[in-house]
Amino acid sequence: MDNLTPAQRRKNMQNIRSSNTKIEETLRKVLWHEGFRYRKNYKALPGKPDIVFTKYKIAIFCDGEFFHGKDWDKLKQHLENSNNGEYWIKKISGNKERDEEVNKELLNMGWTVIRFWGKDILKNTDECVKMIKEKIFEKKHGSAEEN
Repeated sequence: MDNLTPAQRRKNMQNIRSSNTKIEETLRKVLWHEGFRYRKNYKALPGKPDIVFTKYKIAIFCDGEFFHGKDWDKLKQHLENSNNGEYWIKKISGNKERDEEVNKELLNMGWTVIRFWGKDILKNTDECVKMIKEKIFEKKHGSAEEN
């Protein structure tokens, strides 16, 4: 348990960004350096994806582990025993449900959805970029199933 005052906690929460986060900027920087051009926080699509390749209909989300509920069963159990746990369980559950709805909407619109966890982006940026390149290649040349 942390020893923050309510004012300190509030200040910390206000400093959490919803766009242009370190994880988004890390991934974007490598993609840009490799010659890929994209849209940022594309408002024309459900969920306002962090990175969008409109030409290939690929939407990429860079999800923070806490707010998007990575290892949800373990995190939920931890939150049940914490201050304000009920609030966070409801908030993160809602985020997870919204993420699923956004994925479904985009898929129904013919988009490919890629979601990366923040720590995966920071620790394995090259692997994330490789996955994006593979999806772009599939879109350019058709997947093996279409040939």
